[in-house]
Amino acid sequence: MKGENNKRLIIGAGGQIGGDLVEYLRGKYGNENVVATDIKQLEIAGPTEQLDVMDLDALRGVIEKHNTTEVYLLAALLSASAELKPQVAWDLNMKGLFNVLNLAKEGLIKKVFWPSSIAVFGPSTPKESTPQNTIMDPNTVYGISKLAGERWCEYYHNKYGVDVRSIRYPGLISWKTKPGGGTTDYAIDIFYSALQNEIYTCFLKEDRALPMMYMDDAVRATVQLMEAPKENITVRSSYNLGGVSFKPTDIARAIRKRIKDFGICYQPDFRDEIAQSWPHSIDDQDSQKDWNWKNKYELEEIVEVMLHNLSEKLQLS
Repeated sequence: MKGENNKRLIIGAGGQIGGDLVEYLRGKYGNENVVATDIKQLEIAGPTEQLDVMDLDALRGVIEKHNTTEVYLLAALLSASAELKPQVAWDLNMKGLFNVLNLAKEGLIKKVFWPSSIAVFGPSTPKESTPQNTIMDPNTVYGISKLAGERWCEYYHNKYGVDVRSIRYPGLISWKTKPGGGTTDYAIDIFYSALQNEIYTCFLKEDRALPMMYMDDAVRATVQLMEAPKENITVRSSYNLGGVSFKPTDIARAIRKRIKDFGICYQPDFRDEIAQSWPHSIDDQDSQKDWNWKNKYELEEIVEVMLHNLSEKLQLS
């Protein structure tokens, strides 16, 4: 794999997914074949660039400079943050996508990854085992932009032959980067409170079940999808991706098995209203069939690895 000529460009490498994805891809393909970019200067080894994805000329310049053939567009304003800055979120989430799709249409980019989200679903969507194709009526800025992006991805594939691939990520859990303004961020924050002997105040209702996934699974799924043969890809909007579904009470109970005196209280806010419209669990049969997807981490494994790694991280900080 390291001998491949393809170079990969990660846009938004400083975000929650970006850091893990850069590390994984560089381990697989070599440092020199993965260019990490972000709107802020990155302080990591290997090829990096400071880049605003909404600047088309700058984006073109970085791609031509490094001769990158694949782009992973991760730059976006997440759900909770987007509700506070609707116009900023729409501009970033949509213009960045158009810039990348149009450069792919020109032939400058050979393959595109763009992440969607369970936020594309809405109040009328079936909540249990939400199917790939169903009613989609998002009622958040983030969800609206992601649903629009899905339609544009499929359009650019059907109209111009752009090889664009996408996943509807569930909530993602990682110990490496701090939460970035998502509605599912409670499932990261809760571990910090547990390890610092603090009572955690959860902004979701105690029985609010949501689909979640450990970051290693999400990164592996992303690369697995991008490496799948083109003829296997039957979904050009965005693939459902299932992980593990749990409630705040479930994760609190799992933590308490390991930290006996862990305490939690519940003060639902606007983020719970966002989560209320999202699925409880996901049907990802198409991902399983088309590119052999299967998650590895269940709740107990996630809690174990999060507590272990965060404990070491906090001791070093």
